[in-house]
Amino acid sequence: MTEGRRERKKQRTRQALIEAAVELFETKGFHETTVAEIAEAADLSTRTFFLHFPTKEDVLLANAEWRLDLGVRAIAERQAGESVADVLRRAAQEMITDAWQTDLPEGLAALRAHLIATVPALQAGLAQRLLAGQKDLIDAVHQAFQPSVIDAAALVGGLLGAINAAALVSVQQGDQPDEVRAAMARAVEIVLGTGDFAPRLG
Repeated sequence: MTEGRRERKKQRTRQALIEAAVELFETKGFHETTVAEIAEAADLSTRTFFLHFPTKEDVLLANAEWRLDLGVRAIAERQAGESVADVLRRAAQEMITDAWQTDLPEGLAALRAHLIATVPALQAGLAQRLLAGQKDLIDAVHQAFQPSVIDAAALVGGLLGAINAAALVSVQQGDQPDEVRAAMARAVEIVLGTGDFAPRLG
């Protein structure tokens, strides 16, 4: 099997597991759903599940690692003369587009928002995973622009925090995928200094 075919098969398997998990979490409940049930619903083995996801909690962040890699790559591929704001804006746009193409249509974003609001035990675990994933972005900003690590952490944390918060509220109030995407994009502009939100507060 070629590398390309192998990767496509891997993605199909992951997708089947994600879809099965989303449906079971919504119908049975997160805590009531077992890994074995997810695997069975996807017509796969429990062993196959664990080859793709360490725990059922990790299904909720199924695309997060890839999405953060997109951001890191955008920073690494910065063009001469681009400011840190320009590069972070481009990185954020790529990550938002990926979320719009995956988490939003798959129902992962809505499910995650619901579970965060209703299952307190999940909040700490998801937050810890997201914070761990930010490290590569922080390192990329630090290496590219040479601010202090603390300044790089503040930039990345502020940007991702704003995007996640805007997405969460938008999803919770029932917005459509395009509206959620617009909310995340607006959060980017507010954080990076170009968002004029004062009139909306008046």
